[in-house]
Amino acid sequence: MGQNLVQRILSEHLVEGSLTPGEEIGIRIDQTLTQDATGTMAYLQFEAMGLPRVKTKLSVSYVDHNMLQTGFENADDHRYLQGVAAKYGIHFSRPGNGICHQVHLERFAAPGATQLGSDSHTPTAGGIGALAIGAGGLDVACAMAGQPFFLNTPKVVGIKLSGQLQPWVAAKDVILEVLRRLTVKGGVGKIMEYCGEGVGTLSVPERATITNMGAELGATTSVFPSDAATQAFLKAQGREDAYRELGPDADATYDEVVEINLSELEPLLACPSSPDAVKTVTELAGTPVAQVCVGSCTNSSFLDLMLVANALAGKSVHPGVSLTLSPGSKQVFTMIGRNGALADLIAAGVRVLESGCGPCIGQGQSPPSGAVSLRTFNRNFPGRSGTEGDKVYLCSPEVAVAAALTGVVTDPRTLGDKPPVEMPERFSIDDNMVLAPAADPASVEIVRGPNIAPLPLAEVLPDQLSGPVLLKLEDNITTDHIMPAGTWLKYRSNVPAYSQAVFYGVDSTFPQRAKDASGGFVVGGGNYGQGSSREHAALVPMYLGLKAVLAKSFARIHKANLVNFRILPLTFEDPADYDTIDQGDQLELTGLTTALAPDQPLAVRNVTKDLTYQVTHGLTDRQLDVIRKGGLLNAIKQGQGD
Repeated sequence: MGQNLVQRILSEHLVEGSLTPGEEIGIRIDQTLTQDATGTMAYLQFEAMGLPRVKTKLSVSYVDHNMLQTGFENADDHRYLQGVAAKYGIHFSRPGNGICHQVHLERFAAPGATQLGSDSHTPTAGGIGALAIGAGGLDVACAMAGQPFFLNTPKVVGIKLSGQLQPWVAAKDVILEVLRRLTVKGGVGKIMEYCGEGVGTLSVPERATITNMGAELGATTSVFPSDAATQAFLKAQGREDAYRELGPDADATYDEVVEINLSELEPLLACPSSPDAVKTVTELAGTPVAQVCVGSCTNSSFLDLMLVANALAGKSVHPGVSLTLSPGSKQVFTMIGRNGALADLIAAGVRVLESGCGPCIGQGQSPPSGAVSLRTFNRNFPGRSGTEGDKVYLCSPEVAVAAALTGVVTDPRTLGDKPPVEMPERFSIDDNMVLAPAADPASVEIVRGPNIAPLPLAEVLPDQLSGPVLLKLEDNITTDHIMPAGTWLKYRSNVPAYSQAVFYGVDSTFPQRAKDASGGFVVGGGNYGQGSSREHAALVPMYLGLKAVLAKSFARIHKANLVNFRILPLTFEDPADYDTIDQGDQLELTGLTTALAPDQPLAVRNVTKDLTYQVTHGLTDRQLDVIRKGGLLNAIKQGQGD
């Protein structure tokens, strides 16, 4: 029996375990990626390991999130990141060079390479045939230290594409269709591998849109084969030497198969406030729109922006619409500047922003109260835009520009012939905004601003955990709920200051109550911790004394982050037990020194109600060792965390 593409790449990088579904494996990581909102903490953790240089083939530190610099804090972080990169053998992508995933796809990602990034949309590089996985910053720091990345062997879902996208139907509609069918929980414990004859009709930027937003499925990652389209893209980037043909064997099998006929798709929208709340544009046609935002790591490629520019050429943005556009990279920005497209955009009334994440992470452009905002982004979680009660819809650039012209949700197929957009034979290549590591690392001084606080560590696991239920939450709680971004981002390197934001939009009294109670527990529903890879959603609650989370189920990255910071992730054996717990109930776990073992359930006693719940953790020997020692960094320091 032949291998599928995922099995092939995993086999090439396997250093521990075997590829048995559900069994923990360790894989070698070739490349790492960080961005400034997660990178400062990741590099503080790497420094704590005491190594002189990273051990990966390539590591890149990007600045693309905290771009407004409304105070000194962000600029101080950027200066720290530049110094760390120079000293420890890391390439540094300066502010203004672009969004990490877009730039990495253009300049660094390689077919067959493994890539670990401290951002949940790292799977973007799957569009070029890389096995790219999002993780917490501490896991990325460990990979830079040469340690394996551990994960449970995922199931592989073959998404078989046939046919060809029709005019005005986009790659964004492909992933929205997958989300419509599988939901935001449908990819947990799985990798999505795209296959079938329809794959060859999609360019690398289109494939990257699909793999980028595969993160919203909860999938470990998504990947396309490396073929003629990949070779053409790499050649146009001046990187043809990175090309290798890579795909599944002819007799490869999959754990599941999803079939999608591209020819039958139509323009889609994800409705507020979840990426899987998908409807057709025809169902929503006529809905008034006040704001349209084009950009993000999902849809800010040269092809995306040229489509918008060509559709707007000689026209004006509707007077009731504010239209913003964020180029994904300096390369894209330069090219639309040189070919005249930027002038067409400006003339049409587009508000052009810098090459960064911007409004996608709540950094500006919050929509009006009660108004509809169409965005080509990947997430529309409640309040993520910065406006409480926001009405954010996710869509393709095609649907976005149609609404920008008409002022209402409009089927772009009614606009006439789609403007032609072609992949350039040669992209504009100038890496002057990427700084190579210093030739003399010893001469580099790392400057730490006053907002960069010492790294907090957990203590070893005690025999007993007890305390109140500090908060009870529903299903699909995101890491945005736990640790909001937006204006709080400047405190990512200052845990004591950032701790005031824990569950800020859910219950702003949480930080003080947690301190007053000397910590406690959180109870969650299903898919707890979905969304961003931000390890701060575990690190900062740990700082406030969070001891365990009891939930119906967990998102992959967040569960791993909880373990890394010695917070027990516990799953109810009987989901009905969730209904019997209230905020304020006193819980306790005893005898952990002996009871904490693989495949062994634990008993949680509700002291208030004299009830006992059976819970499981699903952790391996290695993960339990990390928990016992007070988290991954403590375990590494003891020389036994690998």
